Amino acid sequence: MEPKTSKPLQLSPTLFKQLDEEIVYSQDFMDLLSTLPKEKNSFGADIFRYNGFWFPKVPLHGIIESGKHFQPRQNDVFLVTAPKSGTTWLKAIIYTLLNREIHHPQDPYHPLLSQTPHQLVPFHELLKRSEYESVSNSSDRSSRIFGTHMPTVSLPKSVIEDSESFNCKIVYLCRDIKDTFVSFFHFVNKHVDPSSNSLENFFDLYSRGVTGGGPVWDQIMGYWKESLERPNKVLFMRYEDMKSKPHFHLRRLALFLGKAFSEEEENSGMLDQIISLCSFDNMRNLEVNKSGTTKLGIKNHTFYRSGQVGDWKNCLTAEMAGNLDQITQEKFRGSGLSL
Repeated sequence: MEPKTSKPLQLSPTLFKQLDEEIVYSQDFMDLLSTLPKEKNSFGADIFRYNGFWFPKVPLHGIIESGKHFQPRQNDVFLVTAPKSGTTWLKAIIYTLLNREIHHPQDPYHPLLSQTPHQLVPFHELLKRSEYESVSNSSDRSSRIFGTHMPTVSLPKSVIEDSESFNCKIVYLCRDIKDTFVSFFHFVNKHVDPSSNSLENFFDLYSRGVTGGGPVWDQIMGYWKESLERPNKVLFMRYEDMKSKPHFHLRRLALFLGKAFSEEEENSGMLDQIISLCSFDNMRNLEVNKSGTTKLGIKNHTFYRSGQVGDWKNCLTAEMAGNLDQITQEKFRGSGLSL
């Protein structure tokens, strides 16, 4: 597909600005940036290709710093997704699951009622090295919960590799590429001038992988392979499966994280209570998620759109859907994975 010509993207004046201004970049990092392939991403910001994947400046700096300085705790948990693949939803679920002993899901003062999932579960690549140890979001002092859009090659080696000292767990959630694409397109257009970001231009960038943590297909394949090689370390989940069988996959997630539900919890309706608290409709209607912005300048309400499986049918042309399916089939051929 030939992308249509459009005027330059109009970047939100506050997006990424605060974090960028807070970081003191070393000369070595700036020298590295000058050697990397660079394009403009869908937000109109510079994005750089590093180790086969694309990253904006701030998260790329965080990735490199993390690789040098991050020290995991014994039971750290990393929730990994491509952007707009159910990140916010699963952050809420994992936080509630791991903290259910101290924050019952029916607690009228539950943290999710006053803080967003992104406040409770920070993105690892957006943390400064001085902030690693201050993350305290699990009832187990030996663990922290981090979200990330990093591919396997960008995770700290101490997290992804087997170790006798660390038992880090990685939960990877993927989604139908077409729904991910559509959700991301609408998300971006809440933060840029929509007239400058046509569906065709966005499709060109996305299909070439020029998006944070992309190409999305390569990111998915990396975690799929790790889940086959290290099933005790990496749990591979599909958004559509979570939506269709939430109780089954909540049990599966709890078992993987070493927090299986007791018979008493099962009988008391604990699973239903977690699913209800973290449901899309409930989260979207909470005041904390309807107003305010993240430290990146992203409006909190834009993390909640429809959450529906198959929503791509309302947006994509048959040609675009076919092209994305073709790329997916080619990338996943012979892997045993299908989306």
